[in-house]
Amino acid sequence: MKIVFVLLTMLMVPGFAAELTPHPNPHPASAFRLQDVQGRTHTLADYRGRVLVVNFWASWCSPCVKEMPSLQRAWEQWRQDGIQVLAINMGESPAAIQGFMERYSIDFPLLMDLDVAAATQWKVTGLPVTFVVDTDGRVALRVIGERKWDDPTILAQVRALNKARPTLPAATMTLLNHE
Repeated sequence: MKIVFVLLTMLMVPGFAAELTPHPNPHPASAFRLQDVQGRTHTLADYRGRVLVVNFWASWCSPCVKEMPSLQRAWEQWRQDGIQVLAINMGESPAAIQGFMERYSIDFPLLMDLDVAAATQWKVTGLPVTFVVDTDGRVALRVIGERKWDDPTILAQVRALNKARPTLPAATMTLLNHE
C-alpha cells in the first residue's frame, strides 16, 4: 500500500496555488478517533463548531515534508482565530512521528492512523492531501498536493470559513488547544 501512495504522490504536480478550490460536493466530515504521540485521544466531535484543517501525511512523502513548515506557520496565525490544525500520519511508528515533530518544530497535534482506517474513511488516495472542515462539520475544501499554507490568500480563505467567529484572547486559545 505504501508503494501506491508513493506512486500517486509522485504523479501529483506540486501545488503552490495561491487559492484553494472549494470541494465540489461539501459533505459531513467522517468521524475519527485517533491518538496523538502524547497519548491524547482526538475525535472530530472535539472540534465541533470550529474550522478544522486536517492534513494526511507521512515522513517518507517528500511533498508532505516540504509543506509541513508552512502548515506550522499557518497554524501559528490561525490558532488565535480558533482554527485548529491536525496532521494525521499514515501508518508510521510513534517514535518516527515524535522525531519528525522535534526535527521540524511542529507543535500542532500529529495524530497516528496506524491501521490507515481514518485515511480510508476520508478517501485519501495520495499524499499529501488536506481537508478543511467548516464550522458546520462539512468538508468545504479538499487540497491534493503540497501548498504553501502561510500564503496570505490561503490564510484568508481558510479564515473566511470561520463564519464571523470572534477572535479569542491568546490565554483562552491556549486552554482550548490543550483540553
